[in-house]
Amino acid sequence: SMRRMEKVTGRSDDMIILRGVNVFPTQIEEQLLATKGLAPHFQIELERSGPMDRMTVHVEPVPDRASEGSELGSALARRIKDVVGVGCEVAVAEPGGIERSQGKARRVVDKRPKE
Repeated sequence: SMRRMEKVTGRSDDMIILRGVNVFPTQIEEQLLATKGLAPHFQIELERSGPMDRMTVHVEPVPDRASEGSELGSALARRIKDVVGVGCEVAVAEPGGIERSQGKARRVVDKRPKE
């Protein structure tokens, strides 16, 4: 008669609440890795424009598919919307354009004002 908790999908301290949807960076990473032609490096940027929060996922293509950046970004945005359930913008940088960290990767940059 006890309730059972489903499998934890990510670290709770990494969870982002965006427009009422719980989003884990690992969910974004799964969709990024499933999109052929994109490198596994990404960064999530959160901003507030008006009353709504906005998420931008910064990614980079693999060097041999750099010319297909906009198509790859659109494919990733569709995958995130379908699987995670939240719409976002995908900004495709040049190969090597996403910062690399020496220690723990800084995946989320939160620019929303603190309440």
